[in-house]
Amino acid sequence: QVQLRESGGGLVQAGDSLRLSCAASGRTVTTYGWFRQAPGKEREFVAGASWSGLKTPYADSVKGRFTISRDNVKNTVYLQMNSLKPEDTAVYYCAATYKNLDYSIGEASSYDYWGQGTQVTVSS
Repeated sequence: QVQLRESGGGLVQAGDSLRLSCAASGRTVTTYGWFRQAPGKEREFVAGASWSGLKTPYADSVKGRFTISRDNVKNTVYLQMNSLKPEDTAVYYCAATYKNLDYSIGEASSYDYWGQGTQVTVSS
């Protein structure tokens, strides 16, 4: 059983940077994912990280601006968000699973554990 604790959200201006952290309890997570959900919209995939950290797919909307990384010793995953835009405003969720995901890494239904979410608000 994995319990996820998120931190790092906040209110920033367009162009600013923010770093989200998600610390997991228990055994080292195999696959991490970051998702976000804006009001009135469905939850969408943002970025994922395989166990090695070598497979890191991103949503097209954040490529070149966001970077996902993980520290398996600390059992923590990070999302570095640069050049933030108002359209990045959403609740960001950390997700985890002990499954080694491949093609399904971007599917919310593939994950077994979820954090409570952290609000990111970007003003123009």
